[in-house]
Amino acid sequence: MTAATTLTGLQFAPVIPLWLLAALGLLGLLALLPAFLGRTPGRLWRLLLLALLIGWLSGPTLVRQQWRDLPDIALLILDHSGSTTIRDRQKVEDAAATKLVHEAAAIPGLELRTVTLPEQGSEGTQLFSSVGAALGDIPPDQLAGVMALSDGQIADLPGKPPFTAPFHLLLPAKGEETDRRLRLIDAPRYGVVGAQVTLRYEVEDLGPAPAGATAVVTIQRDGQPVAQSTVPVGQPQTLTVPVKREGPSVIVLRASPLTGEVSQINNQQIVTINGVRDRLHVLLISGQPDPGERAWRRLLKSDPAVDLVHFTILRPPEKDDLTPLDQLALIAFPERELFEQKINNFDLIILDRFQNQGILPSAYLANIAHYVRQGGALLLEAGPEFATAGSLAHSPLAEVLPAQPVGAAATDQGIGYPDTFQPQVQTHSGNGITIAPFRPALTDLGARDPVTADLPDAGPGKTPDWGRWYRLIDSTNVHGQVLMSGAGGKPLLILNHVAEGRVGLLLSDQIWLWARDHNGGGPQAELLRRLAHWLMKEPALDENRLSASIQGTTLHIDRRQLEAGPPPAVMVTDPAGHARRVTLETVGPGHATRDLPVTEPGLWTVSDGARTAYAASDTADPPEWRDLRATATKAGALIKASHGSAHFLEAEGTPGLRLVDAAATPGGPGWIGLRRNHAHVTTGIALTPLLPGWAALPLLLALALLAWRREGR
Repeated sequence: MTAATTLTGLQFAPVIPLWLLAALGLLGLLALLPAFLGRTPGRLWRLLLLALLIGWLSGPTLVRQQWRDLPDIALLILDHSGSTTIRDRQKVEDAAATKLVHEAAAIPGLELRTVTLPEQGSEGTQLFSSVGAALGDIPPDQLAGVMALSDGQIADLPGKPPFTAPFHLLLPAKGEETDRRLRLIDAPRYGVVGAQVTLRYEVEDLGPAPAGATAVVTIQRDGQPVAQSTVPVGQPQTLTVPVKREGPSVIVLRASPLTGEVSQINNQQIVTINGVRDRLHVLLISGQPDPGERAWRRLLKSDPAVDLVHFTILRPPEKDDLTPLDQLALIAFPERELFEQKINNFDLIILDRFQNQGILPSAYLANIAHYVRQGGALLLEAGPEFATAGSLAHSPLAEVLPAQPVGAAATDQGIGYPDTFQPQVQTHSGNGITIAPFRPALTDLGARDPVTADLPDAGPGKTPDWGRWYRLIDSTNVHGQVLMSGAGGKPLLILNHVAEGRVGLLLSDQIWLWARDHNGGGPQAELLRRLAHWLMKEPALDENRLSASIQGTTLHIDRRQLEAGPPPAVMVTDPAGHARRVTLETVGPGHATRDLPVTEPGLWTVSDGARTAYAASDTADPPEWRDLRATATKAGALIKASHGSAHFLEAEGTPGLRLVDAAATPGGPGWIGLRRNHAHVTTGIALTPLLPGWAALPLLLALALLAWRREGR
């Protein structure tokens, strides 16, 4: 910056009011008028005397201004958004930025300010938002230009330049690039289990690419190849995907690469389809009216997603009280329709204190067992009838039950409690039935199983403060997972996998006491809800489960195991195929998690050796990855309107900097023109009187003497 002083003007500071000064001048002229009319000698000297007097009284002053130059300020935007991470773009940009900073420092009168633009998630590259914020501190008359080290994929490109200085785009590439992308047109996030969802997608070639090209599209589902087809580029395609199970399924669509394309990152799209059940069809058969039946009915009817079919056996076949048939108002039990024709329509069958007293033929009970093995769900709530000769344990259903009763030949003693239950605190065990007050507790296995692990007040080795029950059916030949125990540590709740299906056995009919808040109550509704949903194969309740999900920029790994001991390490594979071993952190019995940063988009794979989980970003088409080309085409109109330029760094190298006048060329091969503004600031003003009093008075006196002498001749 330089300083200078210059004569900028003349100003007047009258010593008397202007009106008085004007009046004095007018009176002087009137006084001189006779002299000029009579051609009196000395008239010109008198006129000069009047002019000098008026000039002196007007206070003429010379103005001298002192000022210094202001620097021209250039703005450098360094784009570090996601798309600059491919290839060596950031390295090229950083090297160019370093060179530009050093060169700007060597140019007198030029100041360079640098702004780094970070990754901004789903908003894309908001370059001009950063420019606008930076320009708030730069006076418009000092802005020399804006330079952007970017790939040209600018999300907030304005229609016209928001500034008057030139805009220069420096691209980390050799020239205009090509790119192939697979674009999702329509991708539903949810689908009904058993139905199909339709995806629509299109393969596009961006940049200079041949017309009429085709691409090979490969479809994967949860890591397994499903289909492969050749599709024309630029034409929408349709893909039908069956929803086979409840929970998330990761669908990957991958297009073959285009020769010479900049990157294959956006050649694939990932869709997570969550399978949901439209309606849960539940069949509830109650062997006799009891409070437990009402608890089941209230629970299932309160869920709007459940279609409940409920039958209660009010009059078993062996009951004969000589009532005339025309006076009976009971509905015949439709066993053939339920257990032969429509059995596969049900997602869950619940047998509540059901005793087979000739109600169901053996063939229908065998159908239930077959239904379970083929993937169905069965829950048996056992009361005293389970320990009698008519027990379902002595039917074809026995082969799928996870336990057998101890009492095999006893008869039903009619042990039951009315609604106004007043227990007798006694202990009795006989005929395979234990009568004693006890608090249901979790076993060590139950503390690790998701069905029971997080129930209120539950914990390993801890007796929850739940209300007491008073009856337990003794069991033997137990196989499966015993999650809850009763009096004397005897099995209370047993779950088991049978071929493709699942079975649950509750060896007491007194869970309804919790619903009545007896002795403090307990988590009856939550336990039955979890139990029913585990039987219907809800993935979140699987006892041995590995899951992965991406939330924002975090990969969340969740693992459940029934085995005691620390969780095994898992292998995490990123979208580029790089695998690393990760140790999970235990957060509870049988439960371990870990959060990892997501460093790049795509499909992440997590495996513990036995199970594999997949996770993908919730955003199907992030803006940063839609077009990966380095191109000056998008910003071309703005560059032209601002009288700027575009340079490809890998072909031309980093251009030099020059300060040029506004009318000069904005740039050329190997250099960038920045506008010289000639901006300055005034530092001081000096005022010098033209007729100071010490000079004006002698002059006036001399002129008066000259006029008098001239008149005296």
